[in-house]
Amino acid sequence: MRAPLRPRSGCLLLCLSMSVLTLMMQSFWIPVEMTLDESTGKTVEGQSPGFRSLALQLKDLNSRVNKLTKDRDGSKDDLSMLLNSFRRDHQGLARLVEKEMKRVSQKIERLSRRHDQLQDTAFSQDQHKTHTEPSDICTVPSDPAYPLCAEKMEFLRLHWKTDPCYAFYGVDGSTCSLLKYLSQTEDFCPPQAGHNTSVPAWHQRPQSHPQKAEVRNSLALLYESIQNSSSPGLHFVQSRVQRMEQTWIQAGVNLSQRSNITISKKLRVLLYPGTLAGTLGQHFEAMVERGGPLGELVQWADLSAGLTVLGHDVTLTTSQHLVHRLIDAAPGRGSCPIQSPLTFDLIYTDYHGLAHLQGAMGIAFRHYNRDYKTLWGSWDLHPQQYMTMFPHTPDNSFLGFVTEEAGLKMKAVDGYKRENVAVVYAKQEYMWEGKHDYVKVISEEFETHATVYKRPGIPSQLPSFVINHGLLSQESFVQLLLRAKVFVGLGFPYEGPAPIEAIAMGCAFIQPRFNPPHSSKTTTFTKESRLLESVFLQVRLFTPREFTCEGMLERLRAYVTHQNFCSSSPPTWPPKSVLRLLLSPLGESCADVCRRSSLTCEPALFHHLNSASTFTSLELNCSSVEAEVNHLFPAYSPWGRQCHLQQEPLLFSCAGSDPSFRRLCPCRSFTPKQVALCPAVLKNQIRDKHLFCKRSFTY
Repeated sequence: MRAPLRPRSGCLLLCLSMSVLTLMMQSFWIPVEMTLDESTGKTVEGQSPGFRSLALQLKDLNSRVNKLTKDRDGSKDDLSMLLNSFRRDHQGLARLVEKEMKRVSQKIERLSRRHDQLQDTAFSQDQHKTHTEPSDICTVPSDPAYPLCAEKMEFLRLHWKTDPCYAFYGVDGSTCSLLKYLSQTEDFCPPQAGHNTSVPAWHQRPQSHPQKAEVRNSLALLYESIQNSSSPGLHFVQSRVQRMEQTWIQAGVNLSQRSNITISKKLRVLLYPGTLAGTLGQHFEAMVERGGPLGELVQWADLSAGLTVLGHDVTLTTSQHLVHRLIDAAPGRGSCPIQSPLTFDLIYTDYHGLAHLQGAMGIAFRHYNRDYKTLWGSWDLHPQQYMTMFPHTPDNSFLGFVTEEAGLKMKAVDGYKRENVAVVYAKQEYMWEGKHDYVKVISEEFETHATVYKRPGIPSQLPSFVINHGLLSQESFVQLLLRAKVFVGLGFPYEGPAPIEAIAMGCAFIQPRFNPPHSSKTTTFTKESRLLESVFLQVRLFTPREFTCEGMLERLRAYVTHQNFCSSSPPTWPPKSVLRLLLSPLGESCADVCRRSSLTCEPALFHHLNSASTFTSLELNCSSVEAEVNHLFPAYSPWGRQCHLQQEPLLFSCAGSDPSFRRLCPCRSFTPKQVALCPAVLKNQIRDKHLFCKRSFTY
């Protein structure tokens, strides 16, 4: 039976069909551009043009049918026209829907395959991470041998982003990366299972180099090391070395001709004058050309020349950037250790250079400075690691410098006479303050000359009776000294190369006497000045052997061959055979006791005296023997017959004195005009030892 379809019912059925069709298509509507995660969202951005056109047509058709359905008075003609239009578009819409449904089905299939691939990749990465760095299973080990591991882990977890060097070493904030860094790069955590290396790279023993150091007849290698520098300070160094090159070479020849000189290992040596580096170096070097202190540069020049002549490989630089590269520092701000062992066997530097090295080496710095602990030095160095310009105290190592002897050949010239000339030792005007009357008295007997820096456009403040030459070249300064009879100090500088050079040129050196004497308690400098009198006596040209090229080579060769500050064992140089034991009076230092016996105190021999048996050998009856930390010990106190031993070998000192103690003093003889060396060391060959450890020196 067929039921007739009335217009109203047909409209309702048509409306319902289109609504169902619209909902079905919307449920499969997934834009082409959407990713796997975005397909679950509600956005309708990025639809395909075909699907959008179909939806708009259906929406328009649906709204027209709804309008006719609500309008009961609508004409049959309008409805007929609508149905005819729908019939015409029916086949086209059906084909469009079929096409779009097929495309959607293909897209869904592609997205499904992509989803499976992403899951497989994620699973593979998780499996790899499980076998390499399982961040979810890494735990902080509890090992009594590494008590700071947990504390360092927490510190690094909070601060690893503060320095790029941590990321350079692979730290990413995960527990595993922190443990790897603290066990392989630093040494605060135990080695991890599966890793071959149990010692950080910078902690490993450097490679041995068996080459022998042979005396050189040229300083060309040294010039190559410094020729590319624009530093005024290094220009001064190079100029001085070149001026004295032939003297250095001849001194090396004389040294090598001695049959009893031990040939040492060739060392790789870094010379780093930190005072000339960075912003401080710019300030210091600006002073070099305005009369600033040149004594330090004189010593750097002579040290570099001496080491080169002795056959060692020398690198001299004032570049912080180059130093960081040479020591293989990690990029960043110095929180991390260096990447590999130091390639240098020996490092000479100063306080500023030590600060730079510490900042670049991180935790590795303490491995190379032996971590000495003492209240006597802010850098916890052994006292003999401080290389001084003059032999102030045996507690330090007297490195010295060399006087220029260019004018000494003048002594052979017949009829050579000096003029009544005095040269004042002060290159800057502030040193002359309050000295007018003193210099006036000298000027009444001598034509008085000065070499004070002349400030451009500013009148000189020097007394009118002083002839000021301004800053002179070394050659011109030597010529002025050869004319003079007296070299006059104003009290400051206390000392330096210039007075030694003046004495070498035949001048008498006068320095004011201080009353009370200047000391560490009254001034920032520790040495009191000395007075030389009898200026009208005939003075011959004289250079102490200690301040000649050959004398400095002897001293320097002995230091680099035998001094070893890396070993925790007692020193073996000088040998015990040179020891002379003396007991000081109350209140007298070992330096004074030995000097009075024409000997010198040797701090490296103190450990031979630091035992109870030494007091017995001196027939001292001890009521008690105690070991304490005190720079005066070993010593004997008559009150209570108490005997004291030294608990901290770092504090063995020749200089200390106290009215309550008689000190046990290790004295030795010394070579005439070479107090740093004893005759036995120069006459006897001492077996050389390999210096595999690094040393840091400051002067």
